[in-house]
Amino acid sequence: SYQEKIFKIDDYIGMAMAGLTADARVLCKYMRNECLNHKYVFESPHPMKRLINKVAEKSQIKTQRSSKRPYGVGLLVVGIDQDGPHLYETCPSGNLYEYYAYAIGARSQAARTYFEDNFKAFNNCDTEQLILHGLSALKKISQEENEVVPKSVEIAFVAEGVPFTVLKLEEIEEYFKKHETFKPQDQMEIVS
Repeated sequence: SYQEKIFKIDDYIGMAMAGLTADARVLCKYMRNECLNHKYVFESPHPMKRLINKVAEKSQIKTQRSSKRPYGVGLLVVGIDQDGPHLYETCPSGNLYEYYAYAIGARSQAARTYFEDNFKAFNNCDTEQLILHGLSALKKISQEENEVVPKSVEIAFVAEGVPFTVLKLEEIEEYFKKHETFKPQDQMEIVS
């Protein structure tokens, strides 16, 4: 069995982690509490940028104190707020970055290269096509033929009007079947 790496934070916010799971759970619990407190006080969802800034500051403070060790986890936090969709990466150092598409973890460079090569087509894609692009990027980093299988993959998404959703194994298997006939080059924008 594989370790859970995707967590729901709020209705329209979720995160994926790479690194120490215990540290990821601490930061996940912190973000959930911040979202609940904000919803209780202001009766509205927590703005993404402010939430990620709080997490980055919390991570950065751990690097300044000799009595504490830094968090050993990188996070990808995705969500939608009043400003639109967002994808943020946070580092153990406290840095944060916003991206259109990104990958973290071991051997993620090949996936990042795939995203860089194909991101211009993403504006014209629906959710299903974006998930298939994600699977294509994931397959680029695999070293063995049977390394990327439905049982070893977690897929989650959030979209305008669609809350953060983690797909079940049966749904992931359907995407793997669709991926067999998916051709990323057919999604490319033609520029003349």
